[in-house]
Amino acid sequence: MVCGFLPQVPLWLAVDASDFPLAFMFIDNGHMEALFVDPAYRGMGIGTMLVRHGLSLNPDMTTDVNEENLQALGFYEKMGFIRTGRSSLDGQGRPYPIIHLKYGKP
Repeated sequence: MVCGFLPQVPLWLAVDASDFPLAFMFIDNGHMEALFVDPAYRGMGIGTMLVRHGLSLNPDMTTDVNEENLQALGFYEKMGFIRTGRSSLDGQGRPYPIIHLKYGKP
């Protein structure tokens, strides 16, 4: 599934001075599908930088976050994302509650 998805969506990669990857973000049709920051580099503004870049390209960007991931939910809400809905299943139909978010006003 990942192999079929990855080549089809834009990837933004944050790297250090040695080209070591620190974080990545995928956006597909204005929806942020993934944002991952290496745990050793969290809290340094890398995720914020990537999201701001994504918003510069997609001002009405949306994303989804697992309801139990309070750290991620707080991050997105601090960035200005607003809850627009909730699903009891994730995108693959598994029983992981998802919060739907959109940047700015719902």
